[in-house]
Amino acid sequence: MKVKDHRDQLEALGAVAVAVGFSPPDALAKLADELAWPWPFLSDTDRLLYARLGLERAARRAVFNPGALDVYRKAAARGVALNRPVEDVRQLGGDAVVKDGRVVQVFRPASPDDRAPVADLLTAVSEAAAAHD
Repeated sequence: MKVKDHRDQLEALGAVAVAVGFSPPDALAKLADELAWPWPFLSDTDRLLYARLGLERAARRAVFNPGALDVYRKAAARGVALNRPVEDVRQLGGDAVVKDGRVVQVFRPASPDDRAPVADLLTAVSEAAAAHD
């Protein structure tokens, strides 16, 4: 299940999900449309937010591991055209929970196919929403 599939639950907590990529804005706008992303999709071409969140670049062996290669195999089996990467395939993504402009939790992956389970993200958002500073 994907984060966007939990829109009602997030909004009931007063939360929104913001996607951030390091591609140029026009490329991210196209991706947001393709993904039917319902919230803001921001461009961080200098990767300043990535650095602030401690999101690192993966080793080559982590990028081209069996799990990641399986994602590509499955996409090809579905007939999805796989284009040659034009950007840094080693840059790891991540997930962060922000409350009142302050990062309260960051989920940092070990490899490109290692992402926080949606249930963990929802728990973190729920806990942040319930916390009284």
